[in-house]
Amino acid sequence: MKRSGLITTKIGMTRLYDDNGVAHGVTVLSVGDCAVIGNRSVEKHGYIANVLGMREAKAKHVAKPQMVAAQKAGVKPYRKVVEFRVSEDCIIPVGTQLSSGHFVAGQFVDVQATSKGKGFQGAMKRHNFGGKEATHGVLKAHRSIGGTGMREWPGRVLKGKKMAGQMGNETVSVQNLKVFGTDATENLIFVEGAVPGANGTFVLITDAVKKEQKDLPIPTMAAAQNADAGTEQVTETETAAVAE
Repeated sequence: MKRSGLITTKIGMTRLYDDNGVAHGVTVLSVGDCAVIGNRSVEKHGYIANVLGMREAKAKHVAKPQMVAAQKAGVKPYRKVVEFRVSEDCIIPVGTQLSSGHFVAGQFVDVQATSKGKGFQGAMKRHNFGGKEATHGVLKAHRSIGGTGMREWPGRVLKGKKMAGQMGNETVSVQNLKVFGTDATENLIFVEGAVPGANGTFVLITDAVKKEQKDLPIPTMAAAQNADAGTEQVTETETAAVAE
């Protein structure tokens, strides 16, 4: 079983208390208007996936191919569109509005987002170099990286050498973060620990791939509730028929 993930936005960090009064630093993620806007099938695309969109976009801000695809699917255009590979039993119908109840308190998740951009930084900040001595003849080179190559052979700087350069603004994944809880009213997810990116960044959240987890809503909370409601309705109908 492989469930779909969610597109969320990072609100910020705060701390919440458990039943024992212990404080936990958590990151607040907002599910917002995340919805299913398409599906991928083996027959047509060669794989199975749910296509999710978040944050409705104005027509003038959407490229024509995306606008045409949204019109064909009968959904609104969204600013952020992401595919999540799923198993066959976790396909979610197009138009389903997703909620924070897709994840449950106590489960583990993986998150992915674009980290904060730091600009051009030196090796001490970028790679945690120690720097040179503060004295003993070192002059105006306290934060430099020192030698970068060898002698006659190979006579060049090897590729991959840790040097100064652009830092941050790259895709970062963090695994095995615990879901502290959810807020159904505000559609929020509280994840223990830090999540990459600045406030307002789009964050992709999925079930942890390195943890075996049970009792998760399949394929999502809304569908699971509808299935339970249908079961209860059938049971009531059967009971009435027996009574007659």
